[in-house]
Amino acid sequence: MKNLFGAIEAGGTKFVCAVGSGPDDLTEVRFPTTTPQETLGKALAFFAPYKGQLKSIGIGSFGPVDLQRNSPTYGFVTSTPKPGWADTEFAGVFARLFDLPVGFDTDVNGAALGEQRWGAAQGLDNFIYITMGTGIGGGVVAGGKLIHGLVHPELGHMFVPKQPDDTFAGQCPYHGDKCFEGVAAGPAIGARWGTPAHELPADHPAWDLQARYVATALASLVCSFSPQRIILGGGVMGQAHMLNSVREKTVQVLNGYIQSPAILENINEYLVLPGLGDKAGILGAMVLAEQAFDNR
Repeated sequence: MKNLFGAIEAGGTKFVCAVGSGPDDLTEVRFPTTTPQETLGKALAFFAPYKGQLKSIGIGSFGPVDLQRNSPTYGFVTSTPKPGWADTEFAGVFARLFDLPVGFDTDVNGAALGEQRWGAAQGLDNFIYITMGTGIGGGVVAGGKLIHGLVHPELGHMFVPKQPDDTFAGQCPYHGDKCFEGVAAGPAIGARWGTPAHELPADHPAWDLQARYVATALASLVCSFSPQRIILGGGVMGQAHMLNSVREKTVQVLNGYIQSPAILENINEYLVLPGLGDKAGILGAMVLAEQAFDNR
C-alpha cells in the first residue's frame, strides 16, 4: 500500500492542494489566493476527509517565508508585499490540526525538488529552477541539496542592469526597476506595454526586451552558481517563442567566457522547460511531505 501524502503549492495568485504519492497518483483542487483566513480555510477543508490517512503534509509557499526552525515565526509567511499575508502563520496551522509532520519551504524550492525527483533535473546535483509569472523566484540545488542560508535565495530580486532602450519605472515595491522581478515579471510586462503579457503577439517588441532581461539574469546565475542545468518555468516562459530567444541571447551575453560544451554546443539541453510542466510545484510539495515524514 502506498503512503498517502498531502501537498500544497501556495502561490500568490492561486493555491493548489493535492493528496497522493507521485505524478501518477494525484488528486488535486485549485482555488484563488484571497485572504489568509479564506484561503487556508479552503485548504484545511480539502484535507479534512483524509485526516488519519495522511502520513505528512508538504507546503511550498510564496514568500518571503521563515525557514529557521529555531525561530518563533518558523513556518510563517513574513515580509511579503501580498496584501494581508505579511506575518501569517502557515505550517503550524496544519501541523496542529492534523497532528502530522509538515515540510515547509518556498514554492520554487519545492518545484526544484519535484524536477529533481521526476522531471528535467533527474540525475543532477547542481541546478537552478526559475519561475517567471506573477512574480519571479528561483530554487538553487547545490551538492544535491537546496541552498537556504540566511533566509532563502531571492533570485527574482537580484539586480539586473537596465536595458538602454527601456524607460519603464519598474514594478517591484522594494526595488523599482533595479531587480529582475521589477522589470521582467508578468505584471511588469503588462504595465510597461499597457496590455497583459499573455495578450501580446509573438512579434511584439516586448518579447525581445524580455529575452534580453532573462538572458542577463541567467548569465549572472551561470557565473555565480555554475549549475549543470537551468530550468525555466512559469507563464512568461510558456510563450512558445521565448525559449529559443533566451537561449540565443544567453550565449551572446556570456560571450564565450564560460568554456563549457553545455553552453557552447548544447544550450538547448542546458536551458530547458520543466519536465513536469505546471505540476512541478505541487509535486515538489509532495517531496517536501516525504522528507518531513522520513525525518519525523
